[in-house]
Amino acid sequence: MKVTSIELTHHHVPFTPHADSHLKYWLPHWQITQICRLEFDNGITGWGETIPNYTWSKVPDDVQDRIIGEPAARLMWDDSLGAGVQMALFDAVAKALKVPVYALLGRKIRDWCPISWWNMDMPPEGWAEECRQAVEAGYTSAKLKARPWFDLHAAIRAVKQVVPEGFHLDLDYNATLGNAANAVQHLKQLEQYEEVAIVESPIPQSDVAGNRQIRDRINRPVAMHFGQPPVMTTMKEDVTDGFVLCTGAASMMAQATACNDANKPFWLQLVGTGLTTAWAAHLGAVLPQAKWPAITCMNIWENQLLQTPHQVQGGFYRVPNGEGLGVSPNADTLKRTAVDYTTLDPPRHVYRYIRSSGEVTVYACSKQELHQVYPKDALPISEPGSRLDVQEDDGSEAFDRMYKSALDAPIKERKRT
Repeated sequence: MKVTSIELTHHHVPFTPHADSHLKYWLPHWQITQICRLEFDNGITGWGETIPNYTWSKVPDDVQDRIIGEPAARLMWDDSLGAGVQMALFDAVAKALKVPVYALLGRKIRDWCPISWWNMDMPPEGWAEECRQAVEAGYTSAKLKARPWFDLHAAIRAVKQVVPEGFHLDLDYNATLGNAANAVQHLKQLEQYEEVAIVESPIPQSDVAGNRQIRDRINRPVAMHFGQPPVMTTMKEDVTDGFVLCTGAASMMAQATACNDANKPFWLQLVGTGLTTAWAAHLGAVLPQAKWPAITCMNIWENQLLQTPHQVQGGFYRVPNGEGLGVSPNADTLKRTAVDYTTLDPPRHVYRYIRSSGEVTVYACSKQELHQVYPKDALPISEPGSRLDVQEDDGSEAFDRMYKSALDAPIKERKRT
């Protein structure tokens, strides 16, 4: 069974309206997905997906030279071929053997896999709306980007108003709390909320002593991305309760084995629409420690690109039992969403950090850069009444002057009285 052709197409899949009102400023390029279609000499077709502006491994430029004429079974464990190509290879080999993909990965131990809603940092009303939608869609947890420039107490209280008892929040700080002194004080205060379930990467993961201090002093599980610090250091110092795994099939099996040996749970973070979510289900079906809800982010897009979309029930979704990935792309949707561009740029904008005192700091950096800039500026951690608002370019000369000035350095506006 050898590869005879590869077709890579890009598709613009819009975000849902509420997600787009926030994500368009930070991750508009996630609206572009790349679909891989492989043909084989036995007539089988394999399908896969890559989010080219995020995924753990992009499809390399020389992929055609590397795979055409080669046996699929020899290729499928090569993580360097990219997410979409690897998925398509597993899909095709499983179809040839008339088994689900999970049969190629190990022994199936669960029929339903836990999955979580996902979105970014938002003001309280934004988190509440996201969690309301999550409950309506059958989810029982949401992994959200927690950031110190928002009043997180107000955000969690807003969420509590719209979710049932037992709904959980997993808070991802992406190291924005800066140090253990900040993190312990802040996270201890959040322990009053039963909804807060897991805390991810509160400070830089390289700070082994700081992370150990956090884990020793807070009463919530801590999650860290696998690999930093090196796994042997992580295990020896016992700085985390569990892990985030986001990698290719070969690396995934090795990392999952290490987690299993140490009895450490993890969540699969494999971002994409319907095809990627199916791939995550097959992995989750065979990996014993894939007990924390998977993050595929499929909820942020208006369409899963599948003939039959995944359904979430009680915070779980069913592992497909059909041959291959067990799902099929919707040909009409693929045709409608196909585009000849590979990225999208955010509209020009600034961020306005507004403190309860009325003082304002204007930033023209990206949200990703703000992760470093905000802690460096030693600004407050989740100050009551604080928030971060977006001001989009209105075409005025005043905005242009402000934007260019803020590019040089954050602008401190005087308190308005």
